[in-house]
Amino acid sequence: MEHNTTFPIKQSELDVLRDEASSYIKSVQWEQGSRARNKEKDKKEDNILLYLSRAKGNGASDVTSVSKTILALKKRLLADSVAIPLKLNETLYQLQEGIGIGIWIKDNYYDSSGLSGLVERKSSLDNAGRREYESKMQTSTAFMLFSMSYYIIDRLHGSASDDLAIIKNKFAGIPEVSLTSPLKGISCALYYYDKYLSHPEMITSEKDVVDFTMVYFEALIDEIQLRKGSLEYTETITDRTYKLEKSEFAISGWENVFIGAASSVEFNRVKFEDIVGNRDAKHFARRLTERMLSYDFTAKKNPFQELGGFMPVFMGYGIPGTGKSMLIAAIATRLKDYCEQLDMPFLFHPMPDTLISTFQGGSAEKMVEWMKPLQDPSKIIFAPIDDAENNLQERTQQGVSAGVKEVIGVFLRYTEGAYAVNYGNSSVGLFTNLPEQLDKAVISRIQGRFKIDGAQTPTDFLDQDYLWWRKLDKTIPDFVNMTSPEYEYLSKQGLAKNMGEILDAAEKPKEDRVLEIYDEVSGKFKTSEHQFFAHLYKEIQKVFPFFSSRDVRNIQSAISLRLTDFDLEDDWFENPDKYFRKDYETKFNMLQELMRSNMKGLDFSEIRRQEVVRYLDNMATIADTDFKRKVERRLGQLNVDLEARKQFESE
Repeated sequence: MEHNTTFPIKQSELDVLRDEASSYIKSVQWEQGSRARNKEKDKKEDNILLYLSRAKGNGASDVTSVSKTILALKKRLLADSVAIPLKLNETLYQLQEGIGIGIWIKDNYYDSSGLSGLVERKSSLDNAGRREYESKMQTSTAFMLFSMSYYIIDRLHGSASDDLAIIKNKFAGIPEVSLTSPLKGISCALYYYDKYLSHPEMITSEKDVVDFTMVYFEALIDEIQLRKGSLEYTETITDRTYKLEKSEFAISGWENVFIGAASSVEFNRVKFEDIVGNRDAKHFARRLTERMLSYDFTAKKNPFQELGGFMPVFMGYGIPGTGKSMLIAAIATRLKDYCEQLDMPFLFHPMPDTLISTFQGGSAEKMVEWMKPLQDPSKIIFAPIDDAENNLQERTQQGVSAGVKEVIGVFLRYTEGAYAVNYGNSSVGLFTNLPEQLDKAVISRIQGRFKIDGAQTPTDFLDQDYLWWRKLDKTIPDFVNMTSPEYEYLSKQGLAKNMGEILDAAEKPKEDRVLEIYDEVSGKFKTSEHQFFAHLYKEIQKVFPFFSSRDVRNIQSAISLRLTDFDLEDDWFENPDKYFRKDYETKFNMLQELMRSNMKGLDFSEIRRQEVVRYLDNMATIADTDFKRKVERRLGQLNVDLEARKQFESE
């Protein structure tokens, strides 16, 4: 959903609401529903849900006070302290501010949706008017609770523990959520928040208060997300962004559920000229950076998406020691340098090594936490996954952990599906030595792929040595007393002009099974006929049953990449006003002109043939390597069994 209007949340207006927010913290009144009272009655006495359900067992109205509970916690945890401890004070403050934000959002919805008028005429409304009033009341309550929770999480994230698993294991969910009215909604939410805080086992330290607050309001957001599909009159929620004055905090509809917490990770600077060989990989990386930098922050989209030349998910693969980590650093270096030059915010967001959790569901939560920042439309984001086969391993293999399956499930949902939001400002890069070990569904999400093959030619090896011994030469002149060739070192390590320079235009498939099918189909149809590709795909599918329509779409993406395989003008980087700071439509038209001039020397059918061959060869190599590896493992086991039998018989 594109949000086209930004409304400021003014601090002066929030100041007026602070007393109202404070009154909720001092006291709320809530009468539990029968379902909440009866929850989990078959569980043991010390179960937290049972404790909650019996908080006021007779269903009568109950008054609770968060501020009194916090003071009681202070006495229990830090009896000697006079002042309220820092963590408790911060939690109380951000809770109050969050409630203020929620009330402001609710008031704004009342006015923008026409609910204010319905409230004034409530006594004279007919059935249709009454239904509209009740429906808008539910929507305003849901968005108020969402905004309140979103703010609290955003503000407390930096103070919370990195791993919330201990609190999450204690947390038993929210027994009920009321959307009847804003007053009932906030009373219900704070009532159960207070009951959890009061439970003797929930809070054992000052830090637990912050951690629990994070877990509780994340759960409240999840509850609202589950209900949002049934809400009506949401137009004035989804068509705008609310931005807090003098702050980076903003609420854009329902979609961007907590994305503001990620901060850029440090990395070693590497330039493309420091990487030997890898022409394909360096060219791909260069194109990736140029396309990401074309993102339009105002329109929240990228003209290269419309032209078909953007890669939200890509893969670089090759044997160990060919430069995968260097390439990740080089892409990050290039993006960071250009973002600084063009005054764009940049986020380097690699997948952490500690993603797989031993707790059930913990890996999925960590993966969601890692992937959510990729939906932030306010930054250029590069998210590499190094050694991707560790966390995205083929799920059907024996011994694959539940954590890996959880991570893959989240990855698939966030890269294509209901959760997949890509504005054209972020790209996930999978880097692996073992592409055949990646899950098949993950591989099918990859829209661009390239080989990281390291040094390949004598000049590559000359340059690799030169990068090493030139340091000695600078430190101790004349120590390296060897004759150099008539070759300018590193001159062959420059970037290619286009993929045509890298590819062999006359190549046929290298994989035997693909070559056999290719030759058979090309005997019936010319490669310049559409029928050739239709029949080629069908025959490939017979031999490789996992080949599907998604593979065809990935081939189409690769062809579109070739059609947009042109340089952006150097002048545009030196003078950003000439392109990067233009409005979206102007940028799109400028790129279309470049694309048209680039395509004049190209043959569509030949490019299509080349990309189909590349893709099918790559697919077959991965499938064959996987099969060969399984055969080798089986042979190894048979040899072990044979040798064991021999030794046993000789004894």
